[in-house]
Amino acid sequence: MGGHSIYDNSTSCQQDNSRRNCTAALTGEPDAPRRRKEEAERLTLDPRASFSAESRGRKRPERACPVRTVYERDLGRIIYSMPFRRLRHKTQVFFDPQNDHVCTRMEHVQYVSYLAETIGGALGLNRDLIRAIALGHDIGHAPFGHAGETTLDELVRRRGGDFVFRHERHGLRVVDLLSDHKNEHGLNLTFEVRDGIASHCGEQYHETAIAPMRGKREADLEEGALRHAPPATLEGCLVRFTDRIAYVGRDIEDATRSGLLSFEELPADLRAILGRNNGEIVDTLVRDVIRNSMREDVIAMSGRTGKALQQLIEINIDRIYKSPRVKRYEIQVRNVLEGLFDYYLRLAEENEPNDRETPARAFLEYRSKHPEKGAGPLRVVTDYMAGMTDPYANRMFGMIYGL
Repeated sequence: MGGHSIYDNSTSCQQDNSRRNCTAALTGEPDAPRRRKEEAERLTLDPRASFSAESRGRKRPERACPVRTVYERDLGRIIYSMPFRRLRHKTQVFFDPQNDHVCTRMEHVQYVSYLAETIGGALGLNRDLIRAIALGHDIGHAPFGHAGETTLDELVRRRGGDFVFRHERHGLRVVDLLSDHKNEHGLNLTFEVRDGIASHCGEQYHETAIAPMRGKREADLEEGALRHAPPATLEGCLVRFTDRIAYVGRDIEDATRSGLLSFEELPADLRAILGRNNGEIVDTLVRDVIRNSMREDVIAMSGRTGKALQQLIEINIDRIYKSPRVKRYEIQVRNVLEGLFDYYLRLAEENEPNDRETPARAFLEYRSKHPEKGAGPLRVVTDYMAGMTDPYANRMFGMIYGL
């Protein structure tokens, strides 16, 4: 991993093992700040970590930044992108992203980032890579959370589409094609960040250990996203694990406000293992992952804690995600998305659409700028709707179908 020198073009640094002399030799170079960071990684990170100087690189080669490592650059591209900004108005579980008391998709990715960086720092992993994957991992989510994702996928299949909609795979599409960076389509992120986004699935409730699939290739990313293949790096494995840690207790906090489930209602044995509130649960899980991931090339929980976490998630599924109130609202979500899908698909299939309503104009402008010129109507409509926020989808539905 970190065996070869990052100073392949500097004979003096290859021959001199003195950290002081190598650093001094760099101070006059334009890219000295980045190289110092890369050298610091080599000296301080665990051998299992992903070193930025050894990244597999980008699909389109770029000149290195003199100040930032490749993973720091990826982080900047993600947080400045429009799809990332839209996460603040997208549902996590409860359908009111403008309510300050309800966890939004934006809040969730920040929780994941903080917790994964905390664990990763203790394990000696690359925190810049962790942060980039964590903040970008849900960038492919549709409006209205998993209900929106399920509905979009059903609509595509019902109309004979030759692709499926999964937010992990769509996230890869967003960063590779649908986002813009310096007048280019796609953010052109590194392989490691793209892989982490494509393989972050937090719905693998039974997983108590994830070993990186280090031999993964570029060709494996899209298909691997559908099969929930492990990430290629330990940092990606950690984000995948932390995704569950971040949402399981936080969802109960939101459920308590809605009267669906409280921590006091959890089984006593479960509370004894994990904790009595979200803070205690998070602390238990974070410490357990650190203890069980210290030396092996794996991110893991103890069997006892992992089983307790799975039981807690199953309670959440039964009492929260499948509750009559949430299911009732999902009917409304389905109606909104079906109505929008039919409307936009009609526009996309017309050779000369003449509808000049505001929703139509916005969509036709999007279609004219779509980066995939050979994309069919189903693909364009799905891309457009997946990028919507909850309020925008509701507003467009009201404008189209309101009386």
